[in-house]
Amino acid sequence: MARKQKHYDPSFYIGLLHPRLWGTWIAIFILFIFGLMPSFIRDPITRVLAKLVLIIAKKPISVAKINIQQCFPALTPNEVDALISENVESFILVLFSQAELLFRSNAHIKRRVQLEGLEHIQQARADKHPIIFIMPHVWPIEYAGIRVNLELPMVTMVKAHRNELFNWFSNRIRSSQGGRVYMREAGIRALISELKQDNSFFYLPDEDLGPEQSVFAPFFATTKATLPVVGRLAKVGNAKVLPVKIGYDKQARVFKTTILPPLAADNMVSKEDESLVLNQIVEQVIKAYPEQYMWFLKILKTRPEGEPPIY
Repeated sequence: MARKQKHYDPSFYIGLLHPRLWGTWIAIFILFIFGLMPSFIRDPITRVLAKLVLIIAKKPISVAKINIQQCFPALTPNEVDALISENVESFILVLFSQAELLFRSNAHIKRRVQLEGLEHIQQARADKHPIIFIMPHVWPIEYAGIRVNLELPMVTMVKAHRNELFNWFSNRIRSSQGGRVYMREAGIRALISELKQDNSFFYLPDEDLGPEQSVFAPFFATTKATLPVVGRLAKVGNAKVLPVKIGYDKQARVFKTTILPPLAADNMVSKEDESLVLNQIVEQVIKAYPEQYMWFLKILKTRPEGEPPIY
């Protein structure tokens, strides 16, 4: 019998106090201070810090520019630059805000993260289904996960950070509402096991995981390699599939999260159909808040045969 993969243990351990990690502790202390700040003070500060990032983050910005140009070829160079500028602002704002998810009360989180479409969760739970939430890599994804975790038991799967202290800190946030965190190496079997235990999770379908088992499907003005695994997970785990979108409202200073109606299982029978549906969901979520998507990811790294690399 295969050994069962264990979820991440977020308990503190003495190794986290090693001198090589003291710089990271200082960074976490800064994030703690910002997490306690009122948003009307914190938000203007993050906009100033974003201007510095625009100057120094040349490589990620280059990747973001390529992605945006591939997806939206009709945008002018000035429009692309404006979108990237807003994108960096969104990144810094979320980065310096997210400690509030760990240090502030549940009542505060509910005020900060407005949730619409709760009836879709309630109906799935009433019908005794766990839920696979579909959401692409957007900057406020941790806010969506924690807010939903207040409503039902959740697990998540993540890629480990190289810095063990930041890895611990991030996973403390993700597990702060009792959710369990698995490293990506745990594989799909861990997720299937959790579904069968009536636990739900977020699945991020937009990451480029290479050509093996991926299917190319339209994605905005280009094509994208997509891994069609959600349909199989939902079938094996008796789960409903609910798309989710989230974005930060700068005027109201709240994160608006919307749970969309469940996907029909008939739309995900073949791998080709599922890949198309997943890409359409990603497009829908990105269109709602295009400036808050993680454009710096190499989401178009795998190209159809005969096409040159774009990065």
